Amino acid sequence: MAAKLYIVYYSMYGHVEKLAEEIKKGAESVVGVEVKQWQVPETLSDEVLGKMSAPPKSDVPIITPGELAEADGLIFGFPTRFGMMSAQFKAFMDATGSLWRTQALAGKPAGIFYSTGSQGGGQETTALTAITQLVHHGMIFVPIGYTFGAGMFEMEQVKGGSPYGAGTFAGDGSRQPSELELKQAFHQGKCIATIAKKLKKSA
Repeated sequence: MAAKLYIVYYSMYGHVEKLAEEIKKGAESVVGVEVKQWQVPETLSDEVLGKMSAPPKSDVPIITPGELAEADGLIFGFPTRFGMMSAQFKAFMDATGSLWRTQALAGKPAGIFYSTGSQGGGQETTALTAITQLVHHGMIFVPIGYTFGAGMFEMEQVKGGSPYGAGTFAGDGSRQPSELELKQAFHQGKCIATIAKKLKKSA
């Protein structure tokens, strides 16, 4: 039976979604893993989103908290708001109380990816503060460490991401994930899918 890996994210301007798409490709490169991409619900009104010049959401399905329990592995993605996950994703995690009470997510491997507006905007603090959500659920945080190799040490170009997970810099919104950032995202998907598969087999 295939291991189920869910990529669950919030993306306002599309940067996190682009990383999610590449993570999905990386995960799908692992035989024996079934991958599904999900969005968390929006908490802002259409009027507010319009004032923020946010583009329409894609047709990726909206997940409910209970559906998280179906997955054998999870990868969570979100933009940064002052060094922490966005309010939309935090609201979704706040709705997982019933899963916490039953420890339905305990033992599941989970990774994190993110987008920030600037180089000092929280590429690592966002991951560090998000880990608390995983800990309370008993999930196993899976960082990519330095397994991405030479790409982790790139100094000639602006590059998001860290040992905690893939990342990108959005700048004023016009910058899109670079080829190197997308390669790191692919790598993260492949790594966590491999681990989810191994844990599923040993269960």
